[in-house]
Amino acid sequence: MDAKTDEKGLGKCPVNHGAGGGTQSSAWWPNQLRVDLLNQHSSKSDPLENTFSYREEFGKLDYEALKNDLRKLMTDSQSWWPADFGHYGPQFVRMSWHAAGTYRLADGRGGGGRGQQRFAPLNSWPDNVNIDKSRRLLWPIKQKYGQKISWADLLILTGNVALETMGFRTFGFAAGREDVWEPDLDVNWGAETEWLKHRTLDKFPAPLGATEMGLI
Repeated sequence: MDAKTDEKGLGKCPVNHGAGGGTQSSAWWPNQLRVDLLNQHSSKSDPLENTFSYREEFGKLDYEALKNDLRKLMTDSQSWWPADFGHYGPQFVRMSWHAAGTYRLADGRGGGGRGQQRFAPLNSWPDNVNIDKSRRLLWPIKQKYGQKISWADLLILTGNVALETMGFRTFGFAAGREDVWEPDLDVNWGAETEWLKHRTLDKFPAPLGATEMGLI
């Protein structure tokens, strides 16, 4: 690389020149307005076309065929992650519960409505350990039905089917949860600098009511 080329690329290559490093504006002005929140979940980060309608796609879904595939999955034990006692039911119930269980009554944040369990920091909380295996088990089914079923709906529906296969009578299932494609930037999940780290159980910052480890 000659000097001229190197000068033109200065500050642009994150490997050679540390682009994005140095003091950030947030360090000088810690109380600056978070305007980046206005752009989250925009069409630019959405891999689907602007004309995509989840309502229309779900209308094309063979719902009973999907449920039947989920029923078969419950006892289709895989060598890389064997089902406990030959049934994945409890594992999938845990997945669905942990997707919905992030909902906070205080500010209405969280919950299983947008499939956020796929993203950090939720997917790396100690309380969510091995739930990635549940989503991996679901991947062939998600591939089969594509955008006719969102991840958000599939994460909840699978828990319903798991309960039904174990003899529980559910109230039914209401679809309509549309996926997002990036983590929420406007939710305060508490201060954390290291994923999968066990934190002190008796200390948590206001206004949060508990740590995830404290809830286990």
